[in-house]
Amino acid sequence: MEVTVDSNVCSACELCADLAPNVFEMGDEGYAVVLVNPVPAEYEDDVRDAADSCASGAIEITE
Repeated sequence: MEVTVDSNVCSACELCADLAPNVFEMGDEGYAVVLVNPVPAEYEDDVRDAADSCASGAIEITE
């Protein structure tokens, strides 16, 4: 699995970083950034939860 965050869409709510802190963090610009790609298998469920919970739809998963 690979994941991206569209910084043009990200609302900077930090929910993804809360749900999957090993994969997302808030960058210097205030928007979420991906820390690791591809996503390790043990974090895939957390990333799916973050993508499903992202109100702005900024997170895209590629299987």
